[in-house]
This record gives sequence, C-alpha cells and structure tokens, in this order.
Amino acid sequence: MASIHPSFLILLFLLPLLITADKCNKDDKRALNSIKSAYNTGWNSATACCDWGGVECDPTVPGSDGSRVTGLFVIDDSTITGSIPSAVGDLPFLTSLRFHKLPNLTGNIPSSITRLTRLSILLLSWNSLSGPIPSFLSQIPSLTDIDLSFNQFSGSIPPELAKLPSIQQLDFSRNRLTGSIPAEFGNFNKSFPPDLIFNHNSLSGDLPVSLGEPVWGKIDLSRNNLTGDASFLFGAGKSTRYIDLSRNEFAFDLSRVTFPVNLTVLDLNHNKIIGSIPAQINQVDPTYFPVFNVSYNRLCGEIPAGPITAMFGVDSYFHNKCLCGLPLPPC
Repeated sequence: MASIHPSFLILLFLLPLLITADKCNKDDKRALNSIKSAYNTGWNSATACCDWGGVECDPTVPGSDGSRVTGLFVIDDSTITGSIPSAVGDLPFLTSLRFHKLPNLTGNIPSSITRLTRLSILLLSWNSLSGPIPSFLSQIPSLTDIDLSFNQFSGSIPPELAKLPSIQQLDFSRNRLTGSIPAEFGNFNKSFPPDLIFNHNSLSGDLPVSLGEPVWGKIDLSRNNLTGDASFLFGAGKSTRYIDLSRNEFAFDLSRVTFPVNLTVLDLNHNKIIGSIPAQINQVDPTYFPVFNVSYNRLCGEIPAGPITAMFGVDSYFHNKCLCGLPLPPC
C-alpha cells in the first residue's frame, strides 16, 4: 500500500478550517473587526466571523461571496464602554441588532444605522444611552420592533416614527422623555397599530384625540404626567387587550366607557377619574384577566357584581370618593 504524504494529511486537517474561513463575507468581517476594535470583544480574527459569539449569518443571500451577517447580539457585558460604533451601518444585510444590558454603553444612536435597509428589530435596552430618540429611525421602513427601554433618552417622541409602515412595537419605557404624545400617532395602521409602551417617563399634556382611531393591542402610558380625557381609547367593539393608564392625571367619566371584550389588563389607579364602574366590565372574557385596578380615583356608586369584579380584592377599589359594595363595605 502506498504511503500517504504527511503534507496531504496536514491539508486534510486544515481543510475544514479553510472552508470555515471562507464562510464570512469580507466586507462584513471588516465591519465587525471595526466593532471589535471599539469594544475589545475577544472575537478571533483568524476564524470565520460567522462563528463569532453574538454573530448570526445567512449563507443563502444571493450574489454574495460567503455568508452575510444578519444578526448582531452584544448582551450582558459591563466591560464594554463607549458609544455604538458607526460601523454597525456597514452590515447591509443586518435584520436584527441587539445591544442589551451594557451598563457602560453611552452616547447617541449613530445616524449610520439608516443604511441598514433590511433592519427589522432594533433592541438597545438596559444601557446608558442618552440624547434624543432620533427622528431618522423613520428612514428605516423595514423596522417592526424598536425597544429603547431602560436608558437615559430625553426630549420628545419624534412624530416622524408614525411613517414606519410595518412597526409592531415602540417600547420607550423607563427613560427621561418629556413633551406630549404626537398626534401623528393616530396615523398608524388603524387595524394593526404598534404596541405603545411609554411607561416611567415624564410625558405630559392631553392625549391627542387622534389616538382614538387606531385599535391598539397594548397601550401602556403609566407613570407619566399625562392629563385630560382618555376615554376614547376604550370601546366594546375594539380588540384592545392591555390598557395601563395608572399614575397620571387623567380625568374623565368612567360611567360613559365601554370595555373591549378581549381586555386582559386594565389599570387606572392614581388618576382623577370620576363616575361609577360600568356593569359592562363583567361582560369581558374572565378566562384570563390578571390585572384590574381603579384605586386612588374619584369614583362613586356600587361596584357591579359579576365575574370580573369579584376576582379582585379591596386593593383594586380603595381610596375612591364613594365606591361601595363587595369587596368594600356595603352601600
């Protein structure tokens, strides 16, 4: 039997590595190396970038030499400091960008992100990012989910975001936002508007009446300084499942409200709401209704008996003007 030359054995050993090294598009690798230089991520430049931690690739992208980077995840790392590198805009096939729990990540969102014309998910949460929420995010029409929660963003919510045609969620909770909610947000798709999650900010002013047009799936405006009428968010014919208006200064007559039959969360505590609790609340599906709270308002009258109202104790009703009946004292 003929002997096998040692160099051939070495080639066989290295072949998988060589194939792996070709997996990564050279332009994408150049961009990732720039990010690596900024963050000292520990990525090994000698290996294919598609094998690096937090990098996802798609080998099926047509007309490309090697896999293209479609996902970038930098998560739970207190050693990362500085701002988001502009090089993230040099990953043209990116569909998901997630920088999460990086407490020393500071600065603004770079404008280079507008070059990511395929970006669907932008998750920059639990960091120390600051400055205004940039209006240029409206220039990325592919966006479906923007999560900027738990940062230090300030200023007002840009009305231009209403131009995003496919957006499904806007989560700006736990920041330092001020100003009012844009009236332009009433221009979202009426049947499938995004979930609005704006809790724990310093938003103020009356809600624009235009917000009564879309049928919101989830709207959480809790712990702000919002005022006026919010009754137009309700309606028995709507499919809204989650309404949290707690800890604001809303003032309207609850007696005139009808509740969406798909509602599962209703929290109105700590406002200036008057009237009585409509008996129609007990026509809502009781199968799953974990939150109902109208405490700390100015409500009066007897609590209507039924499956929803009976599920909750005193804490959901107390500190009102003159509510009575179970679970409170008799009228």
